Amino acid sequence: MSTQTTAAEGGALETGAHEDHHEPGIIGRYIFSRDHKVIGVQFTFTSLIFLILGGLLAMAVRWRIAWPTEEVPLLGVVSGAQYNVLFTMHASVMIFFVIIPFLVGAFGNFVVPLHIGARDMAFPLLNGLSYWIFPPAAIIMLAGFFLEGGAAAAGWTSYPPLSKIAPIGQSCWIVSLIIVGTSSIMGAINYITTIVMCRAPGMTFTRMSLTVWSIFITAILICFATPVLTSALILLLLDRTAGTTFFTHDGQPLLWQHLFWFYSHPAVYIMILGSMGIASDVISVFSRKPIFGYKAMAYAMAGIAGLGFIVWGHHMFMSGMNPTLGFTFMLSTMLIALPSAVKVFNWLGTLWGGNITLTTPMLFALGFVAMFLIGGLSGIFMAATPVDIQIHDTYFIVAHIHYVLFGGSLFGIFAGLYFWFPKMFGRMMNETWGKVHFCLTFIGFNCTFFMMHIVGAAGMPRRYAAYADENGVTETWSHMAGINEVMTYSALGLGLAQIVFFVNFFWSVAKGRKAEANPWKANTLEWTLENPLVHGNFYPLPVVYRGPYEYSSPLVEEDYLPQNRKLEGKAAEEEARQAKH
Repeated sequence: MSTQTTAAEGGALETGAHEDHHEPGIIGRYIFSRDHKVIGVQFTFTSLIFLILGGLLAMAVRWRIAWPTEEVPLLGVVSGAQYNVLFTMHASVMIFFVIIPFLVGAFGNFVVPLHIGARDMAFPLLNGLSYWIFPPAAIIMLAGFFLEGGAAAAGWTSYPPLSKIAPIGQSCWIVSLIIVGTSSIMGAINYITTIVMCRAPGMTFTRMSLTVWSIFITAILICFATPVLTSALILLLLDRTAGTTFFTHDGQPLLWQHLFWFYSHPAVYIMILGSMGIASDVISVFSRKPIFGYKAMAYAMAGIAGLGFIVWGHHMFMSGMNPTLGFTFMLSTMLIALPSAVKVFNWLGTLWGGNITLTTPMLFALGFVAMFLIGGLSGIFMAATPVDIQIHDTYFIVAHIHYVLFGGSLFGIFAGLYFWFPKMFGRMMNETWGKVHFCLTFIGFNCTFFMMHIVGAAGMPRRYAAYADENGVTETWSHMAGINEVMTYSALGLGLAQIVFFVNFFWSVAKGRKAEANPWKANTLEWTLENPLVHGNFYPLPVVYRGPYEYSSPLVEEDYLPQNRKLEGKAAEEEARQAKH
């Protein structure tokens, strides 16, 4: 069956499925909705709530490091054991309840059907279920704070035997991640099926936006990687509750590391590919140029995903693995830098000579490229085994992961929120305050995390509750006390900068200037629909004639050419000739 036939039949099936739909009540529309747009907004608001929580936990972590004997606001004096809870829950909340649900749940749900010209997801009920089990999973994890011994405190990696003997909050952490993983798999199955089977007529794979490509490849990663983590979590739970010894006693603690990192390194790309797709779309729109090397960009994302499954061992260079095996992991890790470099050069190629407009989405997309580049370059250092031995478990690693997942993933998320806000809510966010938010975030982020490279290279270890005694000095780390305070002040400033965003966001939802249908003059299909969007999206289904990046085309007077606009006469003949060649 050809791509065109599949897309057309998928669209026909969806048309029939939605002809007799009726308007649901308030609960059915806003709580137990099956509309992909509402579910995307639900993921958005839920992830924003956990962004606040994860950020507050980060502030508490930095406060405890800078001033270990002083009271942390609202928490009092934090002990070393409580500090372990803080950094464990900070990482767990930000990864599993902010970044992944934002990129996969929120943007995947809202954008994918609109970009491919579908009426909804292939399985609307399964799509709703993927969200409905998400908040209970978060409640289970956070319930650990109120149980004896506190929440999980074994790090987000939860290495045994520490995770075996941890208090009951660790079991809450395990059960929560099993449910969250199930939610992710439900969503991934839906994305893959929807993209393959429900594309509008004419929407071939080479006409899909790079945002859709990124979600498609991310969904494949989830389907292959998440079941491995789920299996490992079940075994760890049995070790804790049923007396088994998979990872402890006669078992193999290193087996947990292999299973965990076999998921968690692909998970890094689950957390970054979506932002790569968003940045690609935003940069093309506000450069008014076609994306440079469209196919190379799609192949690069697929290459990143494929190579991501064969590099997990670089997290275990210190585990005593065979040097030959370590050498293969080192080479494969260095190799994965190549498709990432392709994407960076293609973004720069798109910007080169473009008619650039520095809107807030564009600023965050450019910030994403710059910060991801720094994070990627620091990753090459850690790929070399001799260097990794020096910087393993130091603040150099903390700097690297935050440049990738904050400067990368979260900057991409902010770009997407500012970009699709007009279509999500029918209103515009305030551009002036958006730019203030970007500037404060960019400065605060770099002042916080760039210095971590320096102290990490000097050997300062991570996950220490304090680097000074009650008198403020230790023989080894007294010279680090000042720089830790500077990083903490910067982190507090970074956290306060997000207040600008939240005020702007929620004010604009209620009182923002009403948005026209296509305020950015973009080409993808969602911008052809009037606000507010209706259930079912397209009536009738659109016919797609070209790719999503036809900006500054000589075929039309405007500097954009929507995917579903049919050309006539000589313009149509010229477009056909260009497509043929």
